[in-house]
Amino acid sequence: MGKPTGFKEYKRASLPKEPAAQRVQHFKEFEHRFSREEARIQGARCMDCGIPFCHGDTGCPVQNYIPEWNDLIYKNHWKEALDNLQSTNNFPEFTGRLCPAPCETACVLGINELPVTIKANERTIIDKGFEEGWVNPRMPHVLTGKKVAIVGSGPAGLAAAQQLVRAGHSVTVFEKNDRIGGLLRYGIPDFKLEKHIIDRRLEQMTIEGVEFKTRVNVGVDIPAKELINNFDAVVLAGGSEKPRDINIPGRDLKGIHFAMDFLPMQNRANAGDEVSNRITAAGKDVVVIGGGDTGSDCVGTSNRQGAKSVTQIELLPVPPKDRPDSTPWPYWPMILRTSSSHEEGVERKWSINTKAFTGNDKGEVTALKCSHVMFEDGKIADIPGTEFELKADLVLIAAGFVHPVHEGMINELKEFGLELDARGNVKAEFGDMKEAHHTSVNKVFACGDMRRGQSLIVWAIAEGRKCAASVHNFLMQEAAVEENAV
Repeated sequence: MGKPTGFKEYKRASLPKEPAAQRVQHFKEFEHRFSREEARIQGARCMDCGIPFCHGDTGCPVQNYIPEWNDLIYKNHWKEALDNLQSTNNFPEFTGRLCPAPCETACVLGINELPVTIKANERTIIDKGFEEGWVNPRMPHVLTGKKVAIVGSGPAGLAAAQQLVRAGHSVTVFEKNDRIGGLLRYGIPDFKLEKHIIDRRLEQMTIEGVEFKTRVNVGVDIPAKELINNFDAVVLAGGSEKPRDINIPGRDLKGIHFAMDFLPMQNRANAGDEVSNRITAAGKDVVVIGGGDTGSDCVGTSNRQGAKSVTQIELLPVPPKDRPDSTPWPYWPMILRTSSSHEEGVERKWSINTKAFTGNDKGEVTALKCSHVMFEDGKIADIPGTEFELKADLVLIAAGFVHPVHEGMINELKEFGLELDARGNVKAEFGDMKEAHHTSVNKVFACGDMRRGQSLIVWAIAEGRKCAASVHNFLMQEAAVEENAV
């Protein structure tokens, strides 16, 4: 694929982006797609590797035909590359911006060279497709008369909705927030994904026939039973929104917030909403607890708000810079990663355990009491004599999420026999079998973070697509039984 000697002739390039000092002055996207010629050169680096691990189970969850569209852009067949890309991925404009690209760590070229710029090429293809007017609605050929309710409008719910409406079913998406998009809308900062990118895709889906209902919290505003009674199938596609808390002395002090209380406020402000009791990092010493992507988003947002200082602490030790033996190619390597937000200014501390929060006589947080830790026999132990205080006016907890919120819809569905797994997620099998994604409740399905727990956007899209296939099989079997009965 690509140019037979391309990977020998051309070096890997990065997407152009604004300097850190410039981009922290605004909340707009600062990374831009390749030019046509830059993308061709990067596509030329894709090897004729025989077995494309980028495309397999260790690489791309949606199983994009990566070598094929790299070859197509190298040969200047951009429309065909777009069609190929959209055959496996409903929303490459999301993954091309937000996916950590496990495909690249599985790239065969990556064994001894820098891998192909798969993610950047993906974004370039879809952005050019929208620019050229090639991304159009795909209307169903036949209407089945079957109705499907989807709860949650994040990437899993949207992928399932689009697949099902294109199959001819009537699809209604229920979203508890005031706008559609779920995590994409209110979890991802605008500097990583501007929200007009979501809106243009929603316009397409609306024309295709998807009905969106906002400000409807199923299990609170309307009973889940109503969906079961009024629809032929129900898909649970909400997020894993129960945050992991840190229950230590001083947790009730003012100025300590979950990341997902902090980040959506800035997104709403960017959208022009009036945000009351807004949490802001302006002029404050900010400490972010948690070293993952959400923590990184807190760092970038805090710097843009004008934080005095930003420190990010992580309980685990600093990862190695090079791929360790424990995660050999083509697996996702556990290595030190520096995000664009980290480049903008942050002090990162590793192997840090927060013991307590301290505050002033106004009940406001002023510092964290911490200690360095080491791992012994898989257990965490404080290192004696390493205690220290970390000044903080604002503490943001980004320690991950444990499972979906159970209050409301899930607790109601338990009365119908809904089963949860050991981690508190909705229990449903995943795979290609016809029964995949079907929960223990008849005609109720689950996908995305609701089923697998906190995960990647690309996994959410993959699950939404496979869940839609399972729902379609279920509905067609039901239709066949009804027809035979008549």
